[in-house]
Amino acid sequence: MSDLRRLLEAAAALSHLLRVAGVPHTFYGSAFTAVLANSFHSDELFCIVESGHHHPFRRVRDALAGNPDYTTMHSPWTNRLHTTYRRLIPAIEIEILVAGETGPRHLDSITVMNVQGIPFLTVSEFVRAKLKTWMIRGLDADAQDISYTLSRYWNRVDINRIPEQDMNHFVSRHTAAAPAWSAIKRKYRM
Repeated sequence: MSDLRRLLEAAAALSHLLRVAGVPHTFYGSAFTAVLANSFHSDELFCIVESGHHHPFRRVRDALAGNPDYTTMHSPWTNRLHTTYRRLIPAIEIEILVAGETGPRHLDSITVMNVQGIPFLTVSEFVRAKLKTWMIRGLDADAQDISYTLSRYWNRVDINRIPEQDMNHFVSRHTAAAPAWSAIKRKYRM
């Protein structure tokens, strides 16, 4: 089984449990670009969970309670929650992120799309989240995800969701994305 198939299996299982518990969620990471590119390899998958009456971490722990396929581990030092899908060997770890800190604050039909039965951020929200991550970490892997998504799906990007100054800085460092960014700006007459 390929890396991507394993990630998608873990995501589908987690998504099912969160849906049953009524927890709004979506997935984010290089797995999205791997699905779009029909690639077999990906090593990054996060789950973004919306807040409700309780903190997203508690909502996830409650949704997974008693399920033998998933365990959770909260790290209070770093304020991170990791879920581990143990049905596969080796196990798959998915970090839980808080909506609003990563991705949009509200997860709905405007910010989430269904890809192979799994909720992922829309193209615009994915580019926005990856751009924010790239601005902080500066990793080539994030830049490749942004460049690939922009070059292939520029027509699906809502410029109102993309911080223009950050994207201009990105394009100055990664010129392969410049034609797509120019096409987006022309589309919106900017």
